[in-house]
Amino acid sequence: MPEMEPQLATLGLGGNIGDPAASMARALMLLDARRDCSVTDVSKLYRTPPWGKTDQAWFFNACAAVRTSLSPDDLLDACLSIERQMKRERIERWGPRTIDIDVLTYDDLKQHSQSLEIPHPRMTERGFVLMPLADFAPDLVVSGRMIAEWLKDADVAGIEVADPRRDWWRHSPKLVP
Repeated sequence: MPEMEPQLATLGLGGNIGDPAASMARALMLLDARRDCSVTDVSKLYRTPPWGKTDQAWFFNACAAVRTSLSPDDLLDACLSIERQMKRERIERWGPRTIDIDVLTYDDLKQHSQSLEIPHPRMTERGFVLMPLADFAPDLVVSGRMIAEWLKDADVAGIEVADPRRDWWRHSPKLVP
């Protein structure tokens, strides 16, 4: 099968078990090391209060842009494979996790399948997604509005910058590929 023309996708990353910042950095390194993916931009690193299930530790969150020749479903499979490699267990919805990688957007594609919905169906409701995404894609249009506009209406209470460097993921002290 011929390789697809590279597309630009955005990803949301998060976690709150172990060393989530190192886990997200490792996930980005693993994606960037693939022949069919290239991490082109990464947000600052944020510390965020839990969402959905609030009786758990705070999260670290970030977003990334990835240029990829993978199809949307294959990109999701690559992300899920990295989650499994990093021992992610899916025990409860919105519960604690070592790493979570969501495909947020894939160019201008709109997809509603059993396995993947693009754009991510709840991304415009989540300050912990919109704030990092606005670091590098404030003009990205999702569901008829720019990310910067969605962010103005989002609940960002308690969200703080944990690392202001946009290359934080390349300097994580505990990186082991």
